[in-house]
Amino acid sequence: QVQLVESGGGLVQAGGSLRLSCATSVSIFSIGVMGWYRQAPGKQRELVALITSSGTTTYADSMKGRFTISRDNAKNTVYLQMNSLKPEDTAVYYCAALTGDGTYWGQGTQVTVSS
Repeated sequence: QVQLVESGGGLVQAGGSLRLSCATSVSIFSIGVMGWYRQAPGKQRELVALITSSGTTTYADSMKGRFTISRDNAKNTVYLQMNSLKPEDTAVYYCAALTGDGTYWGQGTQVTVSS
């Protein structure tokens, strides 16, 4: 069982930045892939970014160049640095741990970008 706790969401103006954090209850080494997803009102949950245990990253096209996913293995924490935020980035952001036993989700953190 993996527990994930997100933090760092909030209200920011367009063009601003936020950094989300996701703390895991187990050693991050045991989790093959960590990721961030988001869900806007009335829309399906979508991928934001993934990072493997070796540090390989993947981004959704609309986030490339603006968002950066990283992991601190010593702190068992994954981060999502979000720059140049746009109103369309407004959503609940979820941390995910993709393991051999299935995908575990955090409770989500709200990000609201005002125009």
